[in-house]
Amino acid sequence: MMKTSKLLLSAVMLLMPLGMSAQRHFEQNLWTGNAPYPTSDAADTAKVKVFLPNEKKATGRAVIICPGGSYRNLSMNNEGVNWAGWLNNQGIAAIVLKYRMPHGQTMAPVSDAEEAIRLVRRNAAAWHINRQDVGIMGFSAGGHLASTIATHSKMEAKPDFQILFYPVITMMPGYTHQDSHNNLLGSDAHKKEEREYSNDQQVTRVTPRAFIALSDDDDIVQPANGVNYYVELYRHDVPSTLHVYPGGGHGWGMSADFRYHVEMLLDLKAWLSSF
Repeated sequence: MMKTSKLLLSAVMLLMPLGMSAQRHFEQNLWTGNAPYPTSDAADTAKVKVFLPNEKKATGRAVIICPGGSYRNLSMNNEGVNWAGWLNNQGIAAIVLKYRMPHGQTMAPVSDAEEAIRLVRRNAAAWHINRQDVGIMGFSAGGHLASTIATHSKMEAKPDFQILFYPVITMMPGYTHQDSHNNLLGSDAHKKEEREYSNDQQVTRVTPRAFIALSDDDDIVQPANGVNYYVELYRHDVPSTLHVYPGGGHGWGMSADFRYHVEMLLDLKAWLSSF
């Protein structure tokens, strides 16, 4: 009986984003002029896909979503667009960011993520968003980008909360995801750069609250990345929660094939309702 109920719940939640889709969505270039920190790939431009919930359902909350892909490419659907329906159903605006790959310029994706947050706040009134309730979500290398913004950015570019799935956090040898490290900083990065972008070492008491979720058997990005980040958040009195699922590996995103898909969504919904 319990197994049947769980399957029904999973089916209902899977259908919700389709049956209650966003009431308004559009795409636009992130930068109106030339983007700062140009890379060697002039064709790689930053864009946002904006999904706004029904105005009557809108809570004023917004989330900028940073898909993963080792800073080499982007998983735009599973770790991006496919989340929009679920977030809209919670009354949350979803802004999926197609950020530029570094191509030798570390600050390119960072500046894109900061501008995405500023863009949301500039349009807060028109999009029915509370300027003080803008968070950032990231997956894998996108989790590194999200946590970089959470620990480094200031003023209008600083998020109010962060949601990280199986994130790359550190750039230090032995624990980092080497492809993400090399694509962001280069294979010959200096120790100073590695420390600067090891975000567990950048946590302070004003770092925004966090939700962190990962799998114990992740053999792509070591679970220690997310766990050590949580420890530093805890040590600095930053309200946070850590969910380590027994299985699932890496890269599950919004996939209903993830064994703990329903539990993960319920955990996230409960956390979002806690503040």
